[in-house]
Amino acid sequence: MAFGRFERHSGPQPFSDINVTPLVDVMLVLVVIFIITAPLLTSSIQLNLPKTADAQPSTPPQAVTLAIDKASQLFLNDQLVSADELKQQLTQAATRSPDTEVQLRADASVPYGRVVEVMGLAHQAGLTRIGFVAEPAAALAPPLPLSH
Repeated sequence: MAFGRFERHSGPQPFSDINVTPLVDVMLVLVVIFIITAPLLTSSIQLNLPKTADAQPSTPPQAVTLAIDKASQLFLNDQLVSADELKQQLTQAATRSPDTEVQLRADASVPYGRVVEVMGLAHQAGLTRIGFVAEPAAALAPPLPLSH
């Protein structure tokens, strides 16, 4: 048996390099945040507009409701009208405001040709904005097949 010193192992030496992985992660997050927020900051322009009594907010465009029932009768704003009266009233609406929108509601059984005639009357009166009003289909009803 030998009496001597036991050798001690000092273990791993300290690591003196900087770990840059967390630094890169933080920097990438900051870059993404700046990329997202930069356009938002430049789009909001702060203006101090001058004030005047003549400045009025624009009024929304007028709309008239035009309905065609299954008997092909015409209703303008829920009032029964003839084709001549319809044309006259649509012309008056067009002279008041050329941006007047015609909201067209036609029964499903009305022939397509009749709907086109009424659209032509509105166009001749000077109203070119026509919107078609429909009801949403029932959730359980199957779609109608398209016929050729």
